[in-house]
Amino acid sequence: MTGLPDGVTPTGSSDHVAALVQRVDRLRASRAETADRSPVLVCVDGRSGSGKTTLARRVTARLRDGGAEVRVLHLDHVYPGWDGLSAASILLGERLLPRLAAGGRATYPTWSWVRDRPGPDVVVDPAEVVLVEGVGSGSRVCRAVADLVVWLEAPQRVRHARAMARDGESYAPHWQRWAAQEDAYVAAEDPRRGADLVLVTTGPVGVADPAAAGRSDMSGAAPTLDA
Repeated sequence: MTGLPDGVTPTGSSDHVAALVQRVDRLRASRAETADRSPVLVCVDGRSGSGKTTLARRVTARLRDGGAEVRVLHLDHVYPGWDGLSAASILLGERLLPRLAAGGRATYPTWSWVRDRPGPDVVVDPAEVVLVEGVGSGSRVCRAVADLVVWLEAPQRVRHARAMARDGESYAPHWQRWAAQEDAYVAAEDPRRGADLVLVTTGPVGVADPAAAGRSDMSGAAPTLDA
């Protein structure tokens, strides 16, 4: 017994990645049975520092090991600056996810965090699985399109330590500014309640992860879509 609500998996459970992969694989199998070629859309949501990028990376690696074609979209590439959480969430839910769900290509504008201005547009091609990670990806409009929504959470002190280890001084002046947007998003959209799976990440997941999609190194060059 963990003392956690039903559907909540604590950090330290060795099978939480496997459980998520199994869910995706079931959706893939269902698509194959009906000759449905639309992608399986997975959204990994959670506040800053909750471990979204690390989970996405591990799940992607496991799926690819199993032969799946996976494309990853990091919302850190999409937010139009430090006040852009809501705008990116709306863009994702109203334009990008519907186009991908229909099997089409989706184009989004990127943002240069270093230059604090728009970067080049990026085209996302459809794939067997499209995994989106970033806070705002579990909004109601996104949930209406996505096949699977995951919410990650961790204590504020843990998340802050991870974020500072990842992005350091470039993030520190904006932590409260971004957290206020997260508060508003959670209050308005209730992504935890709407998620298909909730994972509690209280360990060192994501700390100083060199593969993490942080904001300090986004110079404006077109980001890689982990294709």
